[in-house]
Amino acid sequence: MTSSSIYKNICSARIVVLCIFVCAQVSFGQKDISSTTKVQSIFDEFTTYRHQNKIDKALEKLDEASKIAENNEDAKLLLDTYHQYARLFLEEGDRETTIFYWDRASILLKDLTYSYGQAFHNYLEAALRFDEGNNFQSLKLLEESRKLSNNRNLSNNILLLEAYIFTNIEKYDDAIKNLHALIVNSDDKERAYLATKANLQLAEISLELDDLEEGIIHSKAALELAEKHGFFKDIKEANQTLSLIYEKTGSFDEALFYKKALEKIKDSIFNAEKIKLEAKTADKIRFEHQMNEINKLTAKNEELSESKNRSEITAILTSAFLTIISLLAVSLFRNNQIKLKTNDLLYTKNKELELARDSAVSAMEAKTNFLSTVTHELRTPLYAVTGLTHLLLEENPGEHQKEHLKSLKFSGDYLLNFINDILQINKIDADKLEPLNIEFKLQKILTDVVDSLQQNAGENNTDLVLDYDPNIPQQLLGDPIKLSQIFMNLVGNALKFTKDGKVEVIAKLLKKEEEQVKLYFEVRDNGIGISEDQQKSIFDSFEQGSIQINREYGGTGLGLTIVKSLLGLFGSKISLESELGQGSSFFFELDVKCDTNAMEEVSFELSSEEFDFKGLHLLVVEDNKINQVITKKMLTKKEITCDIANNGNEAIDLAKANTYNAILMDIHMPGISGEEATRQIRKFDQEIPIIALTAISLDDSLDSFYEAGCNDVVTKPFKPEVFYQKIGQNIFKRKLEGLV
Repeated sequence: MTSSSIYKNICSARIVVLCIFVCAQVSFGQKDISSTTKVQSIFDEFTTYRHQNKIDKALEKLDEASKIAENNEDAKLLLDTYHQYARLFLEEGDRETTIFYWDRASILLKDLTYSYGQAFHNYLEAALRFDEGNNFQSLKLLEESRKLSNNRNLSNNILLLEAYIFTNIEKYDDAIKNLHALIVNSDDKERAYLATKANLQLAEISLELDDLEEGIIHSKAALELAEKHGFFKDIKEANQTLSLIYEKTGSFDEALFYKKALEKIKDSIFNAEKIKLEAKTADKIRFEHQMNEINKLTAKNEELSESKNRSEITAILTSAFLTIISLLAVSLFRNNQIKLKTNDLLYTKNKELELARDSAVSAMEAKTNFLSTVTHELRTPLYAVTGLTHLLLEENPGEHQKEHLKSLKFSGDYLLNFINDILQINKIDADKLEPLNIEFKLQKILTDVVDSLQQNAGENNTDLVLDYDPNIPQQLLGDPIKLSQIFMNLVGNALKFTKDGKVEVIAKLLKKEEEQVKLYFEVRDNGIGISEDQQKSIFDSFEQGSIQINREYGGTGLGLTIVKSLLGLFGSKISLESELGQGSSFFFELDVKCDTNAMEEVSFELSSEEFDFKGLHLLVVEDNKINQVITKKMLTKKEITCDIANNGNEAIDLAKANTYNAILMDIHMPGISGEEATRQIRKFDQEIPIIALTAISLDDSLDSFYEAGCNDVVTKPFKPEVFYQKIGQNIFKRKLEGLV
């Protein structure tokens, strides 16, 4: 073999060895415990420099941390360092470098069991998706991140990124809720920085909502924090926002003041030399990281090359071995090329699928928001229809008028039920429903359902009976509201199709093991029955068996769909047995928990007729003029006086200046919402009962009303007896408790 061929083979060896070491996986051990304090100090300094926008110094600190991680073979520390590199470059708008470090972190994560590291990795991917404009993908990744780690600092950063996303998709109430939580955060690492960012985002939202006064408050709060802690980029943003707001309000002297401050900041801090220095530092560190890998491989290659010169025999054997390896390398190279092309194709297809999924999610979101808006808008005029009908019936109309008014009341109630069904289906489709787990009495729920539908049964000359097993524990844990909805739909459906017959509601105990209870429920009737073909689709939306049945009995065909969906939340399934002309039986089993330690409660309630309303003085907060008139007249019927507030700001001022027995608070109003008005009132009055009156929509959460400070909620349009009952219960609550 000639020296030329040996040289060629040695060159091939270098290439192959380089490839082998590039593909090799680096494993890291545990770090030296003595370096923990030093590393923590480095990360603290990095965080300070990052907040102050001293990018060059922040990068130097990260470089110092990465060298310690490599020397100690500490994979977790190295992963944390790569994550901070990625976040820093993303904040600076350098996506290419961000992805470089994110990919390196991904490789390390494959061989690590590190929940916080995976959580932060998901958070960074969510930030990248948000930067691309994929808001819903980003929200999903943030939820996955939250499940993996309960680290307080990471949770706060997730809240902040969620607030940015909610602002993008115009869910301002959700964004504001997150940001208010961050203003009062107790984060041990970024408390002031997170509060500054939250105030800046609240100022931006205030600008979007044209609430300039609120925008000034939050901008000044952000500026004060930023100046105190040296957050230079945030000082610039706060000055910019204040200049814009004061220009909009016509306060040109103030606007000029903040513009001059902004120019001064640009000249002193954000100058070209600083940007060049930071870019040079970033390039230097990135280049060093890339060269570090190459140098390791080169050194290894030279070591192998020197060993070849020790003997001719070794060189010949090495040559033969390298020839074989070269052939294998060529084969591997070809396979790798095929793999790369396949990966490119898969990546392209995945991107296309992601875009299709985003489009589908956006379409579903648009549909649910549209239905939510429509049902909410329908409730407002419907409140006027039902309210005026009630008032007219109370004013002793003529006999010829009563018939028309009763027909109008029936139509209003029918339309309200239809709207409620649509909203319920919409919530289920949008995964907005979650089962509660609270204490309740099953017998009372079933008795209330049966009693409320006895009038319907009487109209059809049908007996409605409850067969309740006395062995069922009295105190159960579950969701009484959804359980009541299930039976209202099932029993109401049975009564609709049963005339001159009987409807039975059956509840039996199947099994009880410690705190676990299995119950059997059945609603049985001897009505018209359902054919075998119709049973296959009876639980689908808007299905009623046939067009003839729909014309004869009416209804929307949504009741059984709602029942099926609600039972699905509990992990249960409804079954049906029926025969034409013989009747139908709907039955299901349900697993619930029982509270064996619960004490028997003394039942004590007053009806609306027993409350002494005379002399009460209320504040009604309502922006709709017709609704104001109706609510005021309904209160006057009970000799209750009231003041009217047209919006949330008026409500706050009147509540400060006057004494009221209770406040009836509309939630959806221009300007500040009823929730925000309630929060403001609770700052100076913790005792006054506040009852939310709302045409509740898909995005409304009863929990958020209570968190804001409401004592109770009444949905519009409401039944007058419910309206009066809620007022009495909340005003006379202490009296009732004393009597009990």
